[in-house]
This record gives sequence, C-alpha cells and structure tokens, in this order.
Amino acid sequence: MPDIHFHDVYAEFRDGSFPGVPNPRNGRNATIRTMQAQLTSTRLFNENYFAFLAALDDAVARGVKFIALPGDFSDDGQPVHVRGLVRIMDDYAARHGILFFAAPGNHDPVRPFDQANGKRDYLGRDPVTGEIGSPQPVYSRGGNADCSAPYAGDWARSGASYCTQEVLHMGYAGITRALAQHGLMPRPQYRYYETPYSTYAYDDYGYRTALGQAAWSNRRYEICREGAGGPGRPAGHTFCRQVIDTSYLVEPVEGVWLVGLDANVYVPTGPGANDFTGSGDQGYNAMLTHKPHVIAWLRDVVARGEAQGKQVIAFSHFPMAGFYNGASGDIEALLGAGAMQMARRPGEDTTRALAGTGLKVHVGGHMHFNDMAVRRYGGDTALFNIQAPSMAAYVPAYKLMTLDGTDRIEVRTVRLDDVPRFDELFDLYRAEHAYASPARWDLSILEASDYGDFNHRYMTELVRLRLLDDHWPCDMRELVKSPLSGADLLVASQLRTAVTLEQLAHTGTHGGLSTAFFGCLSGPRGSGAGNPAFAADLAAARARARALAQANGLQLEDFARWQALDLAGDFVRLANAGDLAFADIPAGRAAQYRLLARALQRTDARLRMDGARVGSDNTAGDFFQARLKPLLAIMRKLAAGAPSEHVRLDLSNNTLIDLSGD
Repeated sequence: MPDIHFHDVYAEFRDGSFPGVPNPRNGRNATIRTMQAQLTSTRLFNENYFAFLAALDDAVARGVKFIALPGDFSDDGQPVHVRGLVRIMDDYAARHGILFFAAPGNHDPVRPFDQANGKRDYLGRDPVTGEIGSPQPVYSRGGNADCSAPYAGDWARSGASYCTQEVLHMGYAGITRALAQHGLMPRPQYRYYETPYSTYAYDDYGYRTALGQAAWSNRRYEICREGAGGPGRPAGHTFCRQVIDTSYLVEPVEGVWLVGLDANVYVPTGPGANDFTGSGDQGYNAMLTHKPHVIAWLRDVVARGEAQGKQVIAFSHFPMAGFYNGASGDIEALLGAGAMQMARRPGEDTTRALAGTGLKVHVGGHMHFNDMAVRRYGGDTALFNIQAPSMAAYVPAYKLMTLDGTDRIEVRTVRLDDVPRFDELFDLYRAEHAYASPARWDLSILEASDYGDFNHRYMTELVRLRLLDDHWPCDMRELVKSPLSGADLLVASQLRTAVTLEQLAHTGTHGGLSTAFFGCLSGPRGSGAGNPAFAADLAAARARARALAQANGLQLEDFARWQALDLAGDFVRLANAGDLAFADIPAGRAAQYRLLARALQRTDARLRMDGARVGSDNTAGDFFQARLKPLLAIMRKLAAGAPSEHVRLDLSNNTLIDLSGD
C-alpha cells in the first residue's frame, strides 16, 4: 500500500491551535484541506483517510497479516498527521495481529532534518463573517511570513495564519521514532532482522544483538554532492554529510525475506542544515551513484537468501524500471522532455544494474501508477517491477501478493471503489464552493456514487485544472479544451485543405477551435483574408469520415458523444492506471479511439515550427493530424502493456501469466 499520503481529517492539534471546522454530518471538527487544493494536486488529501481504513478492513477480511507501506505513508511528515497514521496502525496491529513494514518516501521525510513548513489551504472560516469556506494557512514556526514573526508560547494566531509546530515537516529523527515498531526496528516476533550496517550472521541471530546494532547512531552513511562518501571518497567531493538510512531485511514468517529499501537520496547542496535536494526526482539513478553500499548489501542479501531457500521480495518508494510501455520517447517528442514525470524514470542501465543484483521481484510506488514491467537480460537475470497504485489517486487500489514456494507469486490488484464514508465531508465542500467567487472546480464531483466514481471525476478535474497546463504545449492544451467532439476529430483526420491556421482564424468558424488557441501560434504569417473554400473542404472531410465510420460498423454521430477533453482525460488514465483504466473507458468509445488511431496512422503530416511554437502558416489539416496522430499512437502503446490486474509471476522461467480472464 504505497502513497497513502495520510492526512488525519479529524486531527487533534495537541497545542490547541487550529480547531478545524465543524462537519454538519457528525458535529466533529474537520481538519481538512480544501477541495480546490485536492483537485489541483496529484494526490487527494482527505478522502484517502477513509480509503486507508477501507483497504485495511478489506485486507483483514482476506486474512492478510503482513502489510508493506512503500513510502509516502504520510503527507510531508507532519506530527499531527503522523500521529493519526500510527494510531490506526497500532489499532489494527492490536486487534487483528497485522504487522506493518514501512519504507520512507520523499514525503516522509521531505528533507533529512526537520523543516519549517505548512499548508496555505486548510479549510477554514472567513476571518470577518465566520463563514466556512475560506482557505486557512497553517504553518510551523518560520514556515511563512506570518509565522516568522516572533511569538511566545507553543502556538500563535499571527496575521491570517495559525502558527504551530504540529505541521512542521519532520526529518528522519521524527519519522523513525514514530514508525519504529512498524518495520524500522527489530521486534521479538520477527524470525530475523538486519540492516546494511549489521555485523552478525543469520545463524548467530539474537533479538537483543539486532536491537543494539539497529540503533540509529549505527545506521548512518556519508553522502556528498558529487556522489558517495565514506572511506576512500575522492578528494574533490564537497558538502559531505551524515544521513540516516532506514533500509532493512526482515523475515516475518519462515522462508520469506522482505527487503525494505530506503531509496531516498537527498543530495547535499551547501553547508546549511537543510541544504539538500528533495529526493522526488532522484530514485535509483542516484542510488547507484550516491548510496552504492545499499545496492551492494541488496546483492548480498539476494545471494544469501537464494542459498538458504528464502523468497526475497524488495519494496521501496521508487520504481526500479521504466514505465509507459515503451512510449516514453514518444511522449517526450510530443509533450516535451519534462512532461509526465519523465525525470523520475530509472534509466535502462540502472534497471540492468539492479537486475544484476539477482533481485527478481520489487514493488514500488511514488508514481501513483498501476504498472507491471518485466525486464529480461539473458540467462536467469530478470526483474519484475510492480508499480502499486495509490489509494489517494486514480485508480485507488492496493496490491495483494500470495506466495507459493520460492518461485511463484500471485499478484492481484484490489480496487477500492466501495469506500464507506467517502462522502462524509461533502457538505463542507459545498460550503467551500458557495463561498468561492467563483469556484474553479465543478460542483458535480459531489454527485459521485462511490469512491471509484469520485476518483474518476477527480482525475477529470485534475486534468482540466492542472495537468494540461503543466505538461501539454499551449496549442495542444487549447486544442483539447476547445468544444471539439470526437466526431470533429475524426473529420479532422480526413481533412485535406490548403487553408492555414492564420487564415482559419478569420473564417468565423475557426474549425471548432477556441479563439484562445490562436494565441499559442507563432506569426501571424498568413494573409488573414480567410478562405471561403474551407467550408467545402470541411464538408468533404465530413463525408469521408462518415464513410470511414460506416465501413467499420460505426456511426459518425456516435463519436459526437464525447469531447476532446475526454480524450485527454483517458490519455492520462491509461498512463496512470494501465489495464485498470479499461473499466472506466466505455467500450464504444475505446472502439472509436482505435478507429481514429488507424485513420491518423495513414497520414504523414509534418508541422513547421517556429522555435517551440507551431507556425501559423501550417495548414489546418496538417496541424490536426500531426498533433493527434502521435497522441493516439501513444494511447495504443499505453493500452498494450503487460497485464497487471491479476497475474502470476513464475520466477523459475521469468514469465508472467495473465489470470484476469479478460
């Protein structure tokens, strides 16, 4: 269960500072983030609280006893929320005998040491009228301008802000103290436990010895800006610092070795206490250069485990293999090198090196993706990288692994569509929407029938409100935001015209594009005189599109039931959820996407660019086809990845068997 991003929606600020706002459903004070904050974030902050409880209840009902948390179990390591998380984990451990095994992610901790911070958008009250709906800043001391002013006591109301240490970003010291009994330290019931810094052998294991050697004073390593520190580091390395590493090996039941890897790499950038990069974009590429001792230890663990007949499964926050089913290069060519979290991809050489440790099975998080990658490098060298999805994002789910001996693992993806209490905060969101003037988000998200539907609608809003702006070139963003239907796109795939984009801007119809679209182009270069022939060209293209649809058992009017923005949303859903997204894309629309992709594949349009912008002297047909063709081709690749919903890994011959029956 990675990327829970736990936020306690009914948190108790121990210092008595932020009271939250009363929830009319139950009278309890809710300490939540605004819906606006949720719908412009790649993770939910509030409803995932209920999803975590539902996931735990589902796991209990299935008889699960071991739950791994591959990072971002907290949302920025805030004390008030980490306490809530640990309280729930302690409760399920006591009532159901569950053992949790945590490995930290880039949100827990955000930096190796405590960091002043907070959030500007808790849901609060208007400071004048008291009306619920206003965003409320809550920061730790020094976290914002209000809380940087001197104040006495544990907390203060300074300016518009609540100032409280309950929301600082804890470093390793606070995180490890809170999670000590959930994998980060030995426990008497474990059959075996070690860290990369342990010196005992398996046959000499004793709990007291393990506990003494697991002290955090022993579990530190030196990291420098240029690479790994430690004995023999190059003389030119700078800003070398000692940082905690929480990696561990645990044998919770005879024959199973779980390896919790701390794959956070915080690179020092200066002499200050918090002069480090974040770890979000580092991952295993940086592990090889800055924490090679952990990789060497992993190689040793795998070899010892194989010799002793153990089933070795590693988990960490970061992916060990690439994603997007071979479409990464196409995505970069279409959307740019920084689009869609490309910086977080491990290089193929990195994956090869990790497979070279002998490790066969790794479960990662971080990306909020559902994905299965299989890399085979000859002989018996292979790596299965299972990307477990987040219950705080689309599609909400967790991975259930059933082990059969040392060479077969069944992996089932458990969707969290049915989450009790998922709508418990909706009255507060309605108050927020009514308070905002005007609200940017669509109130219809509160019509969701269940958590799966809510998450589907959340992704639609996230695409509209943020992802298009973050990752898509201006012309493509405005293309899909225009009131173009699927029928218009199929017609565009058949468009043959000499009318340029500049001329199209003056035809009056704009070819279905919005006026904002033309501001994305370079130029103007055309005459601007318009072209009355465009209507005839469009009519001919429509006739060809209608005939094409009919030849494939479809009707052009059926394509008009979805918009270009739906296409963009489904593109992101496929990228994030893989085969889990199939259930959320209507079969009829999927068939129409396939026909549109085939129609565009037959085109060979090229765009003339003016730097990073599309030249307005391109013809309208060339623009539509050159932009839509790679988009649809990428969607086909995303949809054609390895199965992930329900599979069996056969490690004896490194094969993947689809058990979904679909």
